[in-house]
Amino acid sequence: MKFGVVGLVAIIGAYFLGIDPRLVMGLLGGGAGAPTTEQPVDPGSPSDEGGQFVSHVLGDTEETWTSIFASAGQQYVEPHLALFDNGINTGCGSATSAAGPFYCPPDQKVYIDLAFFRQLETEFAAQGDFAKAYVIAHEVGHHVQNLLGTADKVRAAQQRASEADANALSVRMELQADCFAGIWAHNADSARQVVEAGDIDEALNAASSVGDDTIQKRMQGHVNQESFTHGSGADRQKWFRRGYSSGLVQDCNTFQ
Repeated sequence: MKFGVVGLVAIIGAYFLGIDPRLVMGLLGGGAGAPTTEQPVDPGSPSDEGGQFVSHVLGDTEETWTSIFASAGQQYVEPHLALFDNGINTGCGSATSAAGPFYCPPDQKVYIDLAFFRQLETEFAAQGDFAKAYVIAHEVGHHVQNLLGTADKVRAAQQRASEADANALSVRMELQADCFAGIWAHNADSARQVVEAGDIDEALNAASSVGDDTIQKRMQGHVNQESFTHGSGADRQKWFRRGYSSGLVQDCNTFQ
């Protein structure tokens, strides 16, 4: 991948463990705020290599989605980036590193604790720059869902649904974000030739590594499909691959 920065670090958290991030962020119980050590982020110039890498990938996703929205006669509103250590206060409540990377719809920010990427690489064997880029592009996929109104519709449906059905809707949301990450990779490569040999394999390996089944096997030794909130590793790979193959938003309808 032609982003030229390595050495990102991190903690795998509740977001990719299939736990509702609101639980971690204290939104369901009004928990105390986490210590805030947010780095002020100018998207063009975070101070360290990890921050520069995240900013570079985020900027590339903005080029892709701005073009896609413009082709549909719409304006793409760029998300904001917040890098943090340990904990941070967000528009969705307080969060700690345990939440992993996440997107908050109310403030339209992508939150990244760079420590997450080290765990992704060392404990989940998801190595390479494109594995990290996939994670960032997935979170941007949630921003796209927010702009399109999909996120609001799903949240409203979940409030009326049983726990199992609400989980199933969450899975569809996550798989669509994976597909949108694939769309970014397709269009970024077509326009700017950013994909090098082995990059897509890195992304697919990361998608499998953060699948609910992979994580449940690792954490509890067995798989409970009804508790899935992000999808199996195979499904996450499938939808990323679909987005990458076509580059078309209409091919990412995981709700159909």
